[in-house]
Amino acid sequence: MSLLFSPLTLGQLELANRIIIAPMCQYSAENGQATDWHTIHLGSMALSGAGMLILEATAVLPNGRISYADLGLWDDKTEAALDKTLKSIRKYSNMPMAIQLAHAGRKASTRKPWEGGGTIAPDELNGWQTIAPSAQAFYQDAALPQAMTFDDIDELIAAFVSSAQRAERLGLDGIEIHAAHGYLLHQFLSPLSNQRTDKYGGSLENRLRLLLAVFDAIKAVISPKMVLGVRISATDWVDGGWDLAQSLVLAKALEARGCDFIHVSTGGLSPLQQIPVAEHFQVPFADAIKAEVNMPVIAVGLITDANKAETILAQGQADAIALARTMLYDPHWPWHAAATLGATVKAPPQYLRSSPHGIKSPIE
Repeated sequence: MSLLFSPLTLGQLELANRIIIAPMCQYSAENGQATDWHTIHLGSMALSGAGMLILEATAVLPNGRISYADLGLWDDKTEAALDKTLKSIRKYSNMPMAIQLAHAGRKASTRKPWEGGGTIAPDELNGWQTIAPSAQAFYQDAALPQAMTFDDIDELIAAFVSSAQRAERLGLDGIEIHAAHGYLLHQFLSPLSNQRTDKYGGSLENRLRLLLAVFDAIKAVISPKMVLGVRISATDWVDGGWDLAQSLVLAKALEARGCDFIHVSTGGLSPLQQIPVAEHFQVPFADAIKAEVNMPVIAVGLITDANKAETILAQGQADAIALARTMLYDPHWPWHAAATLGATVKAPPQYLRSSPHGIKSPIE
């Protein structure tokens, strides 16, 4: 039997297989509110046969959006808009769905990628004042973020809690805390971006403090049936920055707090990063973390081949495989992987006749 298509338990949630659709920003929200695009896009993903779908990075505060068109979940309007999208999807798919809760910190207030990207100054249209652990910009020419006060930090933790409660009210199955790719919680973790001299900066214990506080605060208000995991960048790919050794300390601390999974990516914190991009280049980090913890570990990054995904699991390097751009390129990748590996997937009966002539359908 294929390992990729074997069940996986995250907390109290059982997934039909080990394919996870990773969060992918769509830059298509209006004032943080989901639009018809989200219904179309997420609906497509939810018909793919994957084990779980994680919604894109969803800001817990308006100033936490990466771009002005990012999804949010900070008030009744953003909750109602997402509720409409989710209800449409659930008419035709029972795929488990989680949401990635996030704050972009100093990487907020940007243009859409297809508008050229780049930061928007606070006094420009669609721009705002960003915040960060320290008044240190991501790019040299970008507007300086404001260093967060203790009140700002308390507000942030409360915002994560509120968004988590809204997520559960929406009937989502889980939450992924975004502490990767150079966004705010990652900024607190890395000594490159965190220059604070108070209890949130300096030592590793201090730099872990905010993320662990957010985790604990969310864990305290959601029901046990809600899955709660964390996505990290296991290295900054910059000397003197966040690295695997620190990631291992974090992973163990999260596991001790009852974390249901850890999703292992890399990079995104510094433009000085030197990433050796290659097939499966992030898998060794998942492997190293899996060797030290018992909670499920999700590998991600340039995993595109079904047989190779199977091998990653067979070699014990990870418990699940996350796909992002691969799913955008081929929204039916799980079907094709199942056919390759001699397995089956759940998909709508409307698609039962979709296989090419003479090929057995992988759809249950």
